[in-house]
Parts: sequence; structure tokens; C-alpha cells
Amino acid sequence: MKLIPSRPVAALLAIGCIGITTGASAQNVKPPKVQLWMDVSTGTMAGMPEMDSMPGMAGMMGGLMGARGPGGGGNSNTTYGMARSMNIMPPRVLDIALHNTRKPGVEAAQAIPAGMRMGESLPLVPPKAQVREREPGEVPQEYKPETPRGRILIYWGCGAQVRAGQPRVIDLARGNPAEFGTALAGRYAPDRGARVSPAYALFPNEKNTVTLARDSSLVGEHKVIGDSIPASMKFTLGQAQDIMPAIELESRGAVSDSIEARWRPVTNARAYFLHAMGQVGEDMVLWSSSETGDTGMGMFDYLPNSTIDRWLKERVLLQPDTTQCAVPKGIFAGPGGRGGDGGMLRMIAYGSESNFAHPPRPADPKAVWEPEWAVRVRVKAHTMAMLGQENERSARGERNQASQPQMGQTQEAEAPSQGGLPIPNPAGILKGLFGR
Repeated sequence: MKLIPSRPVAALLAIGCIGITTGASAQNVKPPKVQLWMDVSTGTMAGMPEMDSMPGMAGMMGGLMGARGPGGGGNSNTTYGMARSMNIMPPRVLDIALHNTRKPGVEAAQAIPAGMRMGESLPLVPPKAQVREREPGEVPQEYKPETPRGRILIYWGCGAQVRAGQPRVIDLARGNPAEFGTALAGRYAPDRGARVSPAYALFPNEKNTVTLARDSSLVGEHKVIGDSIPASMKFTLGQAQDIMPAIELESRGAVSDSIEARWRPVTNARAYFLHAMGQVGEDMVLWSSSETGDTGMGMFDYLPNSTIDRWLKERVLLQPDTTQCAVPKGIFAGPGGRGGDGGMLRMIAYGSESNFAHPPRPADPKAVWEPEWAVRVRVKAHTMAMLGQENERSARGERNQASQPQMGQTQEAEAPSQGGLPIPNPAGILKGLFGR
């Protein structure tokens, strides 16, 4: 996560955090003097036990799922920023960012309810500035771009059969290279998280990387304590803002068939979204549960309540009472009905976003509103599963049993896996299209 100058951005984010509208008739609102962001994420691998106690695996999984941030140590179990990613180790992740304009970059603390099982308070510590080696997206001078090859095949909608008019095909070799970005473009919510810099104070950090336990709860009073922090900065979270339970997802069916996904209703979920990605030969195959043909590449993040409500009406997201969705038959099957490389199904359950501010907004729209402090709390849950894992795991087990090495023989080491299922890297699928 890049550290950037924060004052102009912080002001804009603070205004957005307390839900201010724009326009000629908008109330005169000034950014809060102190701003706190709390992001809470629950992540699992479908059908696998929770993985929160395997030394050395957290760093590997965090890098694989794109988790990175300026807080925490290299060998710690968590680092700031993991709550924004598809992290599954540890299963429950809490990110806290504090921006105190009165005392920027000064350590603070957050007193927490006993039900969190993380002690009496959490230290909020400024991150250390990092040397920028290269901007994200910058191309090294020695890099020689390669001609794209293959196609992008885009499917959408729940159902056992491929619908008429699908897939949408983007031929990377014949088309304009700009079409690649267009093909992957889709809906996304503007970034409303903290844009951290050394002026912020974060959790987790080098002083404390304790994680949420399986029976932890956020319910209760929270209070922010520190130099120049208003004494009134305390807020109470209820059941609607609590940690979301893990998604209990089951997927059945071979890749040559329709893959059926089922799940139990997730407490406090406002909506669901599913997305699958796989490589078949030189083609990248994308599918989403959206009824609008969205590729779904930007959907796995926290969403504001208003955005969730709008996208539910537009049938981009699945209703909260939905409990099943089918991937169309054979879209991830290669020649002879065999699966492609690294197929993966992802699912997210969107929770509610909650905002607190003090003093409350004045009823008079002409009155100036200058909150002393504001808090935003966001929750989500996500999971992932290998495409056709039930059938492939059974077949793999039979093969392994038939080919067990005799005493004295050795086997080559396999790629890191969880429960015998190799974890695909989505970035590898994209690189495969470009031969890298």
C-alpha cells in the first residue's frame, strides 16, 4: 500500500465518511477533526477447516491473495490492509485506521468490549514511512511487452445452461489492446477507505497483531483514547455491526457439467455476489452471478448501503434470501471435458456500513455542521472454492491411493495446498494470456 500525502485526501474522505451529499442545497459541512475507520472481514476456503494457526502460512496466503499494507511486521500473523483483500488466514481480520488532525501521526488506543477477546484496548500506531521503489503499474525500462494471445470469454447469470447470446468474446490477438481493459472493466465502488500515511495510526501494528477469535464479538462500547482525542469519542456497536459468520458454501459438479453452489443464509448479509475465473488453453473464462453481464473484477470489496440497494434493484447482486446459484454447464471444461488451469469460484456476502458522528447533524439545513469526530464501520464475509473440487478431489484420492510410493521411494514436493487442493493465483491466469 503506497503512502501518500493525506491532508487533501483525508478531508474529502472524511466528508464522504459521514454521508454528505453534494449540490447547491447541500448543508455546509466541515470535515471531522478526528476520523476512525474499522474494516472487519471473515474469510474461508469452502469445505476446509479454518486456518488460523499454521506458522509461516499466513504470509504466503496474504501475498497470494493480494494483502499488503504499511502496518505490522514481516513475520506477523496480520498486517494492516488485509481486511480489504480476499484473505483466509487468519479467518477473521480487523483493520483500524485513525486520523487525528489535531495530533497527526501520534499513537492512540481504542478501548474495546470484553467480548472481542483481544484485551482491554488495542494500540493504534503510526506506520513507518516506506521507500517507494516503483509506482504500481509502472513498467520497468527493461520490460518488453508481449503480444496478447488467446481470448476472454465472458458469461453471466445463474443457471445450468449457457444463455443465448453468450459468451461475449474478446479476441486479444486480433483486437485492439485497449479492449483488454475494456473487457475487464465493470462496476466498482469508489474507494472510501482510509488512505493511510505516517499521519495516521493503525491496527494491527508492530506492537500488537492479535487476531479475532472464533467466538469474538464487536458488540459493545468502543472508546478512542489519546492526545487531543475528544473525550466524547465513544460509540456502541450492535448485532448489525458485528463480525459476520463464515459463508457455508458447498459446490457440486464436475467442470464438464453445471456446477451448483449452495449456501446457508449469512447473518446480517444485505446481498451476495459470486464470480468464477479459469483458464482453458489460452482462453481466460470469466463468469459472474450478475444478470447484467458484469465481469465482477471490482466487486469484491466493501460497498455502501445505498450502492447495495441500487445494485440489488439492477440485479447485479443476489438478494439476501438467495441460497443457491448454478454456474453454466461446461464453460470451464477443456478438450474432452477436462478442466482448465486454476479455476476458482469466489463468493462475497456484503454486510452493512455504519456511520457515527458527534455532534449529530443539525436539523437546520442552513446550520454549519462541524463534527468533532466520525467513525465508519464496514463488515463483509467471503469464501472461495475450486471449480469441480468435489469430483476432482475424489478422483485425485483414488489416483494417489493407487500410486503410493513403496518404502524407500520418494515423491517430488507438490505446490502449497490446503487440504490437498492447490490454491490458484488469479494473477497467474492473467499472466498466462501474455506468456509470462
